Amino acid sequence: MAQRIPVGLVGVTGYTGMELTRVLAGHPGLELVRATSRSEAGKPLAALYPFLAGPGDLGKMGALTVTMPDPVDLAAACKLVFLAVPHKTAQEIAAALIEKGVKVVDLSADFRLRDKATYEKWYATPHTQPKLLAEAVYGLPEIYRDKMRGARLIANPGCYPTSAILGLLPALEAGLVHTDDLVVDSKSGATGAGRKATVGTLFCEVQDTFKAYNLTRHRHTPEIEQEVSLLAGESVALSFNTHLLPINRGILSTIYTRLVKPLSLVEAHALYAARYKDEPLVRVLPLGTLPETRFVRGTMFCDVGLAVDERIGRLIIVTAIDNLCRGASGQAVLGANLMLGLPETGGLPLAPLMP
Repeated sequence: MAQRIPVGLVGVTGYTGMELTRVLAGHPGLELVRATSRSEAGKPLAALYPFLAGPGDLGKMGALTVTMPDPVDLAAACKLVFLAVPHKTAQEIAAALIEKGVKVVDLSADFRLRDKATYEKWYATPHTQPKLLAEAVYGLPEIYRDKMRGARLIANPGCYPTSAILGLLPALEAGLVHTDDLVVDSKSGATGAGRKATVGTLFCEVQDTFKAYNLTRHRHTPEIEQEVSLLAGESVALSFNTHLLPINRGILSTIYTRLVKPLSLVEAHALYAARYKDEPLVRVLPLGTLPETRFVRGTMFCDVGLAVDERIGRLIIVTAIDNLCRGASGQAVLGANLMLGLPETGGLPLAPLMP
C-alpha cells in the first residue's frame, strides 16, 4: 500500500473540523498527522470525537494528540493544511504556511472574494493578504478543476454558494435566462451556523419552527454574485434569501429565473444533463423528480431538479447538498486531492446517511 500524504487540520473542534476528521478517517491517500485547537490542546482526538476510537487506522487517528496551532510545526509535518477557522483568522496562518511551501485549503471566507474592498465591506475587517487573495483559486471543480490542480491556495466555496452556483451554471452558460431577475431561495440545517453555542440554534429555538434570517444582508451574497457574474459574462445582482430548517444538516435551494425564450422542461433537462454528464458529483434527477436533503445527507452529491412554468416563462431550479460535506469539508478534501495529484473523488464516494 502506498504511503499516504500527511496533512494537518487547524480548527478541529467546529462542525467543519469534525466532518473533516470523518472524511479523512476513510481516505486512502491522506493521513491526518496534525489536528489543532487552542481550547482542546493536549487531548487525544478520540476524546473529542469518540467515533474515532477503535482498532487500525481509525484508532490511530483517534490517538492523535491535539496540539496548539503552530505554523512551524505544521509545515514540518504536513504537505497540506486545512484551515477550518473563522474568517479573518485564516489570513495570517495561510500566509505563513504558504511561505514555508505548504499547500492550503481554506474553509473560511477569507480568500473567496476576489475584490479586497468587497471583502472588507461585507466582513467588516481588513484583508491583510491581497497578493494571496489574487492568487487563491475558488474551489469548485465543475468550473475551476484545472486551476485547482496547480494551486497553492484553494478558497473552499461556501455552502449556500455551492448550491446556488451549481444550480445556475448550465442556464447561465447557455444564455437561457435573464440575469436581472434571479432569486435564490435557500434553506439550511442548523449546523450551517457553526458549533458555537448561541440562543438562536438551541434545540428549543430550532425544533418545530421555520424562519427566515439575514434577508438582504447575508455574507454569501457577494460570493454568489461574483461567480454568477463570471458565468454570465456581465455584472449580476440577485436576490438571495436564507432560512433555517429544523434539521441538523442539508441545504435545499429553489432558484427562480426568467427564460429568455420559450423552453420546454424536456429541453431544459437535456441541457442540464449534457452539462453535468461527466461530473461525478452532480446528479441531474430524472424528469419530474425533485431533490430532497435526505438523499444527499453525508455525501458529496449535489442533486439538481428542474421545473418549467411555461405559463409565465420561468425555469425553476432546485438543488440539494449536504452543507457540511459538499458544502464544506468534503469539498475541501476534493480540493486537496486535486492539489496533491490524487484521484479527484478519492475517499469521497460516500453513500447517503439513511434514514
